[in-house]
Amino acid sequence: MILYITVAAVTVLLAGFVNNHPATQPYSVTRQQMCNRVCLMGIFLILFALSAARINVGNDYAKYVEFMHLVNCDSYVPTEIGFNLVVKILYGISGFENFLLVFAFYAFVTVFFFLLAMYEGSDDFPLTFFLFMALGYYFQTFSTVRYYLALAIALYAMKFVLRRQWGRFLILVLLGSAFHKSLLVVIPLYILASLPWKKWQLALAALFCSTFLFLQDFYLKVVVFLYPTYEDTEYLEGGTSYINILRCIAVLVFAGIVLLMQKRDADRRFWFYFYLNLGALALYVFCSFLPIISRIGYYLTVSQILFLPMLLGQIEDKRWRKVFRLGVILAAMLYFVMYMSRASNDGVLILPYKSFFFHDMVAILSDVN
Repeated sequence: MILYITVAAVTVLLAGFVNNHPATQPYSVTRQQMCNRVCLMGIFLILFALSAARINVGNDYAKYVEFMHLVNCDSYVPTEIGFNLVVKILYGISGFENFLLVFAFYAFVTVFFFLLAMYEGSDDFPLTFFLFMALGYYFQTFSTVRYYLALAIALYAMKFVLRRQWGRFLILVLLGSAFHKSLLVVIPLYILASLPWKKWQLALAALFCSTFLFLQDFYLKVVVFLYPTYEDTEYLEGGTSYINILRCIAVLVFAGIVLLMQKRDADRRFWFYFYLNLGALALYVFCSFLPIISRIGYYLTVSQILFLPMLLGQIEDKRWRKVFRLGVILAAMLYFVMYMSRASNDGVLILPYKSFFFHDMVAILSDVN
């Protein structure tokens, strides 16, 4: 745990020197731009190295090693073509089942897209990066590596939605879905969140959400049709997170307060992030019976690391801005403490940290059989 706290502290400190909206000069690099490059490179290398050097850290690390072995043996695996292709290529280049190189590839791409999305999309990169670390997004990339690569791509794709660059948005999402097909859900969800909703339309949407309470069997059949591998598994048990519900409510209430405080109308970016969080709240409340609803919800709530800094920047009164900023920081630190307190539990398993420099991989299912 000391290692994780140190990494979080050092990278957040480096992020504090980054200004993602620097003044520019033609045909020259300013001191701030050079500082940005050095600090971002330092952050990237630290996060990449910690992730790439791990072995058997994450709740499904061994399962992924098993999947990679089966892919190399041309056996059936429930993973997407992108994952399978990366395994084939990297194993072929290595000449042996080099699963460490595959995890390093995922660490590189995932951290890269997260940092790029935060640098280009945030109003306040230091605060956004702090939230990224404190809310556990980085440490959760140690598990379900395919999904978190897709989540990083989803966060980056938000800028194309805001710019109405639908072609680039669709291409990026389709490419990302080759690594985790759940990413396809952001196409309708992000488009819906970008619409200028009227009150009567929101009322109809609420009425539609209520159908999930009475037609659960129907919606479960739809899920099984889309994901046949879920049939007769524990994935169909569903479940929701009360912490995520509270987070959504807190963010929406804060957004409402900021909306009342500011003297101008909210822009399209405000409403996009607002509807993403409202949609996530609806999913957590009405669709808790659906399998792994939290994964769909994360595609929506990850916007909070961009939304909260934007909201703070729109508070004109400096005193209130400092008060709310302190509240956001303290809440995120509390969440970080709670997350780390269960870091060794089943379903997380990022503790104890093990590196391939000092540890060997445990036997996988194929080795035992």
